[in-house]
Amino acid sequence: MQVKGQVYDWEKYADSLRTNVLDDGEIEKEFLLPEMHINFSKEELERIKIQNVLQRRILRVYNYAVMTSDNLVVLNQNMAKMESKSQKKKYLKRSEKYLKEQFEDRLKKLSRKDGQILVKLINRQTNKTTFELVKDLKSGWSAFWSNQTAKLFDINLKTSYNPSDVLEDFYIEMLLNDLGRQGRIDYRPAARDLKMEQVKTNWKNKLGDSGYYPDVE
Repeated sequence: MQVKGQVYDWEKYADSLRTNVLDDGEIEKEFLLPEMHINFSKEELERIKIQNVLQRRILRVYNYAVMTSDNLVVLNQNMAKMESKSQKKKYLKRSEKYLKEQFEDRLKKLSRKDGQILVKLINRQTNKTTFELVKDLKSGWSAFWSNQTAKLFDINLKTSYNPSDVLEDFYIEMLLNDLGRQGRIDYRPAARDLKMEQVKTNWKNKLGDSGYYPDVE
């Protein structure tokens, strides 16, 4: 019998817990234990570790990248309908205020590496670097990104997303597609054609049988 407050060793390593109350009033607990990897090579274990870390970061920041893209589209559409400079200026101020209220507190909770992934994903969704969005006053992001994100993360806002040349970006793209199929993210295609079939072939040829090639379908 388990006494109050007692925790079994295996419970310490459980990823999640779900508690159900049965018809007879009994409480049933469900634990999800981490995946166990047996008979994997050192390279394969390293790949799995990298992908797991990247997946957690993607889940933390992807929605922000999508919101950035959506807001940019709406902002540009509304700006195109305005004729006077004063009207556009007022609208931009309101947009900056809205973005600050929506993002600032949440972004402060992200790590520096999360911020780097976010900048890459913003480039993926908008086909513009965060630096370009900051420079373009019509983007509505100028004051927010320059004063908040760069300061918070000390990151390069000119970073672009390049799965064809950067292995981390390739992993991210594969994981995005996988998470989208699982329904864990509101998947959106990249703003530009990444030519992923060719990219996958190139990486497989380049990495060979090292174990680093992501085997997600």
